[in-house]
Amino acid sequence: MNRLAEATSPYLLQHADNPVDWWPWCDEAFAEAKRRDTPVLISVGYSACHWCHVMAHESFEDEAVGKLLNDGFVSIKVDREERPDVDAVYMTATQAMTGQGGWPMTVFATPDGTPFFCGTYFPRPNFVQLLQSVGTAWRDQRDAVLRQGAAVVEAIGGAQAVGGPTVPLTAELLDAAADQLAGEYDETNGGFGGAPKFPPHMNLLFLLRHHQRTGSARSLEIVRHTCEAMARGGIHDQLAGGFARYSVDGHWTVPHFEKMLYDNALLLRVYTQLWRLTGDALALRVARDIARFLADEMHRPGQGFASALDADTEGVEGLTYAWTPAQLVEALGDSDGRWAADLFAVTEAGTFEHGMSVLRLARDVDDADPEVRGRWQDVTRRLLAARDTRPQPARDDKVVAAWNGLAVTALAEFVRLVETAGRIGTEGEANLLEGVTIVADGAMRATAEHLARVHLVDGRLRRASRDGRVGEPAGVLEDYGCVAEAFCAMHQVTGEGRWLELAGQLLDVALAHFAAPGGAFYDTADDAEQLVTRPADPTDNATPSGRSAIVAALVTYAALTGENRYREAGEAALSTIAPIVGRHARFAGYAATAGEALLSGPYEIAVATRDPGGGPLVAAAHRHAPPGAVVVSGEPDQPGVPLLAGRPLLDGHAAAYVCRSFVCQRPVTVVDDLVAQLR
Repeated sequence: MNRLAEATSPYLLQHADNPVDWWPWCDEAFAEAKRRDTPVLISVGYSACHWCHVMAHESFEDEAVGKLLNDGFVSIKVDREERPDVDAVYMTATQAMTGQGGWPMTVFATPDGTPFFCGTYFPRPNFVQLLQSVGTAWRDQRDAVLRQGAAVVEAIGGAQAVGGPTVPLTAELLDAAADQLAGEYDETNGGFGGAPKFPPHMNLLFLLRHHQRTGSARSLEIVRHTCEAMARGGIHDQLAGGFARYSVDGHWTVPHFEKMLYDNALLLRVYTQLWRLTGDALALRVARDIARFLADEMHRPGQGFASALDADTEGVEGLTYAWTPAQLVEALGDSDGRWAADLFAVTEAGTFEHGMSVLRLARDVDDADPEVRGRWQDVTRRLLAARDTRPQPARDDKVVAAWNGLAVTALAEFVRLVETAGRIGTEGEANLLEGVTIVADGAMRATAEHLARVHLVDGRLRRASRDGRVGEPAGVLEDYGCVAEAFCAMHQVTGEGRWLELAGQLLDVALAHFAAPGGAFYDTADDAEQLVTRPADPTDNATPSGRSAIVAALVTYAALTGENRYREAGEAALSTIAPIVGRHARFAGYAATAGEALLSGPYEIAVATRDPGGGPLVAAAHRHAPPGAVVVSGEPDQPGVPLLAGRPLLDGHAAAYVCRSFVCQRPVTVVDDLVAQLR
């Protein structure tokens, strides 16, 4: 009996018709294994995972494999995105046993959940042999199996321990982290390391803030070069915007085609901030297109943002996205087709499979004359229309709290900066930017409302929802951190006190239920389901760690409210990550980003004004804000807005109040004076 038909996870629903008697993760599954005295197969993946689909087709859809599993095991299917706590525990075990990890993750465990054999993808013949071997070992070598499991649990318990060394995150440590990143930088292609190459969004955010604080030209150049290389590469969808998960090569040419919400949210922040600091036209254009991709392709009306677009289309990677020169001519005509082939580096030999090419931007169009930019925009629009007639990748439409929080924060930064910048570019470009900003603002607000209305249940966060129905899995630390930071961003955008109040409620829950000795945090609450070990990973990986996310939210909330205990909690948590920042900067980018905000102040900027649009002081505050600064504007003494309390207009004119670390400068009414205070 397959029990996945009522799941909220699209990944689990993909397996609802398998001949395997799947269970979702639940106590009843382990009780059944205990009753039958069988081992447990824990299979972990996610809906956009290519090799998860391959293993499903080869093994889990096979009647003979299903019979082997049903006769000898209790099989549990887990969506890693819905249960990151379960994934974290067993991924640590997999890495401890094999030296590497990935998805699909294949774990064999005892009926109490203790892992004793771990791996990832197994081709069908190997998987069948493995099932037979595990069954034999469970039957004939039980003591050895149990000893192996105990050793694994001991190993992963140590790997997830809290209470390690702590040091303050100083300017010297952050400077050393920036130097370390510069030493690992790919001077030719941008980014860090070789193939596969992932967009290093959190490291780029840190380097931008480091540049602001120190004036480091090297840090800014690393960001600028990497952002341009990624934007021109095949990892960036040249037609619809958005970025794929990673490049299979070291030069951003051929992507693994899945598109993740969290990557695009974090990259939106990078390109938005790069534009803010440099005025770079490419950065603004890419930020605009990511915002449009999020609003058009990922947002679910009245809800939040979907998690991902699949890597595959009808089981084939790149089917939707790759082109030949002949296909360009067919879509555009001979002249425009040949022009597009040159522009997008589409060749007869191809850069992908079967003579196909992934579109890359081989020519500079952002600084070209209006006629060239107009032709490029027309060709892009027509190619996208032609591509839309092709089969499209599936979308994982579950709404994950943490990733939606990242998207709200990114869109809030983008919307605030664009709205205060005035009209930019030609009339057509300015109109497009204005239109994207309007729909992005609507998606941002709808998502924040969805998180507050659906994911907050009895004062606690739930991890995921789908079709407006919230799932059972409890929120983990990254959910509390990312959503609290998003609510702080909404407070700054709207001037409404309720968002700040909600952020405070989430942070109070985190401090009460996730805090660990010495200032650290666990990834799961003290009253959550008890797994074989309690995860507490401080490292940033594909997304900010829960600890980094909660630090960022605590620092921002403290700046908005003036309540120092939240800042102290953030500093204490950051001190537990500081040793990683100093030694392994690539795995602590978000923590270092929060550290730059703390070192900067962060600045607290309040603009008392009766202008609903904010006016020139608000525009200057956003344009020149130091790292991690908070900016609030509106009528003086608005209820629920601490930064506007007791801050009147001056002689009827808008006035800016700048404070740093609870020390305030004199109020100013002239833009130049405000800019001088922010330098």
